[in-house]
Amino acid sequence: MVTITQKIALEEVRFYSPIGYYEEEQVLGNEFFVSVSVSFPFNNPDSEEIQNTVNYEELYAILVEVMSPRRKLLESAAEDILNRVVEEYSHVQQIEVSIRKVNPPFGGDLANSVVSLSYSRD
Repeated sequence: MVTITQKIALEEVRFYSPIGYYEEEQVLGNEFFVSVSVSFPFNNPDSEEIQNTVNYEELYAILVEVMSPRRKLLESAAEDILNRVVEEYSHVQQIEVSIRKVNPPFGGDLANSVVSLSYSRD
């Protein structure tokens, strides 16, 4: 038996968001790059119909909503993105979420910090 899996992804979506552990980060904001991918069985009777896939415009809207409010940790943003995708798309079997923070305030030269979460449904 052959299984085909479809993957839909948004990669390196840039945000300037008020996310950071320190108060000044929440006031000034930071630059982030968010990637999200979803995978699900390709069982598509008409590949020209958007309801037979995951609309990446809707994925983008989830990212905007989650990355907009003030918060302390990237972990909470990654978890919110993951939970929103799980709730919205019951047919999705795998989700990968990664948030990269550019130049975190610990003095490193050209450093990035990354938080990632993976979800898999049997």
